[in-house]
Amino acid sequence: MNKIQYPILLLVAVLLSIPCFSQHQWKHGRLRVSADAHYLETTNGRPFFWLGDTGWELFHRLSFEEIVQYLNDRHKKGFNVIQAVVLAEHDGLTKANRYSALPLFQNDPLKPNPKYFQLIDTTIRMAAEIDMFVALLPTWGDKVSKEWGKGPVIFNERNAYLYGKWLGNRYRNDENIIWMLGGDRLPVKDSNDFRPIWRAMARGIQEATDYKAFITYHISGGESTSKYLHKETWLNMNTVQSGHGSGHDVPVWKWIERDFNLPSPKPTMDAEPNYEDHPVDPWPKWDEKKGYFTEYDVRKQSYRSVFAGGCGVTYGHHGVWQFYSEREEPITYADWSWTAGMDRPGAYQVGYLRKIIESRPYLGRVYDPKMIVEGQSMKNSEFITAFRGKDNDFAMIYMPVGKTIKVDTRFMKSSDIKIWFVDPRIGHVVRGISTYRKDVLEIKPPTLGVGQDWVIVLDNPDSQYRPPME
Repeated sequence: MNKIQYPILLLVAVLLSIPCFSQHQWKHGRLRVSADAHYLETTNGRPFFWLGDTGWELFHRLSFEEIVQYLNDRHKKGFNVIQAVVLAEHDGLTKANRYSALPLFQNDPLKPNPKYFQLIDTTIRMAAEIDMFVALLPTWGDKVSKEWGKGPVIFNERNAYLYGKWLGNRYRNDENIIWMLGGDRLPVKDSNDFRPIWRAMARGIQEATDYKAFITYHISGGESTSKYLHKETWLNMNTVQSGHGSGHDVPVWKWIERDFNLPSPKPTMDAEPNYEDHPVDPWPKWDEKKGYFTEYDVRKQSYRSVFAGGCGVTYGHHGVWQFYSEREEPITYADWSWTAGMDRPGAYQVGYLRKIIESRPYLGRVYDPKMIVEGQSMKNSEFITAFRGKDNDFAMIYMPVGKTIKVDTRFMKSSDIKIWFVDPRIGHVVRGISTYRKDVLEIKPPTLGVGQDWVIVLDNPDSQYRPPME
């Protein structure tokens, strides 16, 4: 494509693909922490449940038309945050985007290439058109701390500050941006402390946005930002990464509970659980007998992190995050193209999770696994998580394995109780019953056994809540 044609064709494509693009008003405000310090809301006062999708290589590997396809698909499935990287992990500095543009001249953070950023500009505004936030990573972590990957390391305190300020100025008026520093790296590694660099980048973003920016950090697998960054004034939200390298059923609910209960709390969530169709434990060499993570693995980790107090969760598919296609070499045994991967079952099922959570009051949820007085398991694969609303008028239970349990319902003061059984595989309420509320209530889901996971919703009938999937 002729270089002069690119901006003109891009503008025409925007106008044709999104008819009301120029008329749409972003009505949500910026993201902020809720008053109780544990959850999220927008500056217009609406509770916000983060349902993210991992699109790391979005700006680097897709054309404009493909980005339109991707954003529309994710919006229809219920995602409201897209996590994507400006300086991408895989040859992000040396391999041009689909329009022959590199992000930086001479790999210099102080010499950004405007042509490369045109596609990012347009993507952010297209996302706003369909009411989606973009969690924007200024760089992948290998450009600060190589450790593995291709790098090269290009950041120091000075240029990180100036690069952050340049980005912040460019997007200061885009309220649908969430800033996500890091990129699969520890802020401190052995004797190396990289926090001054990240701190400088955050300061640049803050100054450029008049300190309106919402900033979080993407941490390495098996870790939480709370260990390294909890006291940093620029960090608005902690994240954990239960990841792909520690087998099935990593006890992420324990990590979320730990972070939730820290002094001077901040919201916390799993920003990278196991990806659907990702090889299990592929490093340093994958044993094919371990297989791939399935939609069942995705459901178990997503529900249990959220039910333990997470302010949201991010889904990922192994073909989608890298936007694998016949044009690209697969990374770590990718079997699914990004277009096929978008319709894998887990992508629909995390949308059901959002619907369930948003069907009841979101803020002030209280993690309370002790309400399960019989049937709880200490096996990670079977551990049940449960929470109740702050006014004790509803509760939700996630069972990774269908079994009969007994639940202490004394927190609910009504004489009767409404019980809903929600199948998280298909997103349907398969049964709703009303019964006399006993102090200890025996509950049996419609099907039993491994792979038969269930969400049980308990309501005080006086609250007149709608069915959980409506």
